[in-house]
Amino acid sequence: MPAEWAGAALAACLGAAVLFGWLGARPARPMSPPRLVPYRVLMLASFTAAVFLATYLVALLRQDPVP
Repeated sequence: MPAEWAGAALAACLGAAVLFGWLGARPARPMSPPRLVPYRVLMLASFTAAVFLATYLVALLRQDPVP
């Protein structure tokens, strides 16, 4: 994967982590239907992908073999 694509994927994962963190932190509304999307799990998954992409991008820019 080229460095430009890895940077774009890293930005997308970080944006998704921020969005899911915000959606998961909204206060509960007792009179509305329940939210069935696990925003906390999605936030952690996208942040974990961002960490792996950052590691890949650093290794790619340093010209090291991919870990």
